[in-house]
Amino acid sequence: MSETPPTGGGFAIPRLPSPSGSRARHSINNSFSFGPQSLVDSLTEANTSNNASTNRRSYLDPSRSILQTSPLRSTRRPKTTGGRHPLAIDTTDVFQDDADDEEDEEGHEWTIVDRMRLWRHDALMQHLYDSAAFWGDKIVSWTNDPNDAFWLAQTYFLKHEYSRAERLLTRPFPTTPPRTGPLASVAKGSFQPPFAPAAANAKGKGREMPPPATDDGSDNEELAPGVQRLPLGPGEMIDVAIQYEEGVSRLVDMSVACRYLAAQCQMRQGKWSDALEMLGESNPFGKSGKGGPEVPNMDGGIKIEASMCNLRGLLMLKLNRGDQAKECFMEALALDVKCYEAFEQLIDGEMMTPEEEWEFVQKLAYREQTPADEEFVRLMYLSRLRKYKHTECQARVRRRLVDEYGLGDNPDVLYSFADALYTQLRWADCFAVTSRILGLVSIHKATIPLHVACMYHIKHLNSKLFLFAHDLVEKEPESATSWFAVGMWYMCVEKYPEARTYFSKTSLMDPRFAPAWIAFAHAFSMEGEHDHAVTAYSTCARLYTGSHLPLMFVGMEHMILSNLKLAEEALLAAQHMCDSDPLLYNERGVMAFMNEDYENAVQLFGKALQLADVVQTSQLAWIPTFLNFGTALRRVGRLEDAKSAYFRVLTIDYRNVAALSFLGLTEHLLGNVDAAIVKYHEALSIDPINGYVLELLELALETSADMGPFALKGGPPGGEEGWQQKMREHRDSKGKQVAQSISPGDDEMSL
Repeated sequence: MSETPPTGGGFAIPRLPSPSGSRARHSINNSFSFGPQSLVDSLTEANTSNNASTNRRSYLDPSRSILQTSPLRSTRRPKTTGGRHPLAIDTTDVFQDDADDEEDEEGHEWTIVDRMRLWRHDALMQHLYDSAAFWGDKIVSWTNDPNDAFWLAQTYFLKHEYSRAERLLTRPFPTTPPRTGPLASVAKGSFQPPFAPAAANAKGKGREMPPPATDDGSDNEELAPGVQRLPLGPGEMIDVAIQYEEGVSRLVDMSVACRYLAAQCQMRQGKWSDALEMLGESNPFGKSGKGGPEVPNMDGGIKIEASMCNLRGLLMLKLNRGDQAKECFMEALALDVKCYEAFEQLIDGEMMTPEEEWEFVQKLAYREQTPADEEFVRLMYLSRLRKYKHTECQARVRRRLVDEYGLGDNPDVLYSFADALYTQLRWADCFAVTSRILGLVSIHKATIPLHVACMYHIKHLNSKLFLFAHDLVEKEPESATSWFAVGMWYMCVEKYPEARTYFSKTSLMDPRFAPAWIAFAHAFSMEGEHDHAVTAYSTCARLYTGSHLPLMFVGMEHMILSNLKLAEEALLAAQHMCDSDPLLYNERGVMAFMNEDYENAVQLFGKALQLADVVQTSQLAWIPTFLNFGTALRRVGRLEDAKSAYFRVLTIDYRNVAALSFLGLTEHLLGNVDAAIVKYHEALSIDPINGYVLELLELALETSADMGPFALKGGPPGGEEGWQQKMREHRDSKGKQVAQSISPGDDEMSL
């Protein structure tokens, strides 16, 4: 179909030229085209003048439609296919114009069917689905055109009438036009009715009544060809399709796209096994030799083959077959890199480890499938990967998207910045970016969990979280993220049972929403229900096989329960999945410290701080790790290094009670009792009722009293006897001065 330029001075939706050939990997836009643009141009030219300003007014006239593409013409000649397996039919020519039809568009006269097709598509553009279904049903009755039937099924799908759409796509469909109606002149030659009366012994819905008799008592043979009575029930469908295989077929057997739409309808009805049977357990085109990742799409759209693989993956998830779902999504994205839904399921569903994500996305066939946009698509996908590894490369990716492609204010690119900041535990910076995103677009599904989590961590924003959650529930009551925000508010006020209630509701609304599952387990842990928390985290680990976080949390809970062996197994499994998370090394260091392996603990804490420094994370978030590092150094006798670690904490937060008390303890161990007493007093000035510091201070004071004032300086000058002699002389001289200062009058006065 050739491209038709818009009229001068007007507005038109740009259209790309489509080749006349067809493949199963064509996009629906090409396989089921709205039709030649020239028909709309000829219709608008009849009502507009050549004046440019008039053209502009015509496009802004609210009485006109917004349709910029026209329906198919009435005189299409359907093409038939051979007797191949339905899933192996890789042509959609039955839904496309013939080449000679395109050449005759200029002289074509509009019929009632053409006008109603225009009404149908314009109603779809304006979301008037009842109108589109009403007129589309009449068109199908007149034409028996598979393309019209497909668009009618699409209309039913948009109306959420999935059963009705499925019925239309799977019932026997006549492939020859009727001899009665507005297009009766199109049909030439003899016509045989596609459906004949059933046998006399037929029962139930399979029984077909003969045509009604005329008033003169004769058989109504001329009326019968125009009466298209369709049998009901799957058994009758098969019988009729076999009996009239030359004139009857199912839409799902004519086109791969119809089969894909029928499977979509079945999935919406919860018929997951039927939908999987409709698509097949595996890709039927995988071994045909005509497809694959290296074969580009011929019309610029998304391959239907890739869409079918993506839908197959969704069905596998519904059937709890996660490993097969992962393979289906990977195949869909490999077949067509433009299939973002498959990428989203793989990345947001955390089906792959960070390293697997990076390698898989790097190896996609961008050049073969999108040669002109290869680099842009690759950069966009790389920016959405998790930020535990390749941080420098991802920073360069984000910079290129901003500098070279001008996407500095794009919500998805900004989300990549926010995700990196959140991974670095920089809550305030992340909150600033997410606020910018939600200022540009009120709802951004990926951003809202980060925005809510930042408001949870920043305590003075907890009240703002309350207002934000209410606003989300008011705007998007059917969204899982709205109720997740409500649950996080209850976490802020430590109402954990209520929080779990809303997290459960979120998981029911979206079973693949990972933040709700993790927060649900956190609520158990914070309430002290560690056994239930282990169960919840284990469920998360089963659902999100590419994430190390659930396993790490399982290990933390086992440490609290003193199940050190199980904790070590969980932490090692988490490290096998992701060896670049500083928090994981911190937890492994705690595990080694509990096992009294202090040398290993020092190495693990040092590794955690090294990784945290590499990713330029927030220093404030790693204060516990610095304290752990100093404590481990103190246990191995490296007291000066321990002092350095504690001083590092005080440079970040000079009012940290733990750092002051540990520093005092280290000074005490070094023999600097006076310095230790000073640090203990500083700690108590911040936390006056800290029992541990009070006990340490009492011990330091007793030590100081026992040691004497010169104990740490090698004794008083001149020795102990010399010091005592000097003290006696000092007392004697002071006594004489006091006696001389007292007069006799004063004595009498005193008496």
